[in-house]
Amino acid sequence: MERYNKLKQLVVERKAEFDNVMDFLENETEYLTAPASTRFHLCRAGGLLEHSMNVAENMLRLKSAVAPHISDESCVIVALLHDAGKAGMPGEPLYIANQPTERQKMYGYGASIPYRINDKLDYMSVPLRSLYHALPRIELTEEETQAIMYHDGQYVDDNKSVATHEAPLTLLLQYADSWSTFVTEKK
Repeated sequence: MERYNKLKQLVVERKAEFDNVMDFLENETEYLTAPASTRFHLCRAGGLLEHSMNVAENMLRLKSAVAPHISDESCVIVALLHDAGKAGMPGEPLYIANQPTERQKMYGYGASIPYRINDKLDYMSVPLRSLYHALPRIELTEEETQAIMYHDGQYVDDNKSVATHEAPLTLLLQYADSWSTFVTEKK
């Protein structure tokens, strides 16, 4: 929580709005306890928060080297909110723990796929659900909105429409997200 609170302290200009959205996520959704994925990176309780912090820290490092003109505040906001949709909805997590099969139990194994998608929720992509949570509570710039919506870059077919039109903040978030997932979290 110390790392998390240090990052949140970097949001100054929109502190009240940011505190509002984070209070909502922390207290009404599974933001602090959700896994980052169903079976890949950080698929464990608290994985989403750990991933979001990794992305924010990597994004700030990248920004200082290649885009110092971008504010720390924007970086922290988009990094901590980019996957907020993985927290699900109030009272309904997006990811539900799978139970091991009888055979897996017999041999002392856990479920081969640790989590599954909650089918009680209406379908929304993670970025769209992230924006659904954020926009009523915090005003985002056009660039911040684009960054959250298209943070998965080339890994999502729906993102083809933004290819070669990414704002610098979007590219930073894409790189920080990829670096966090494929390098930081593989250690």
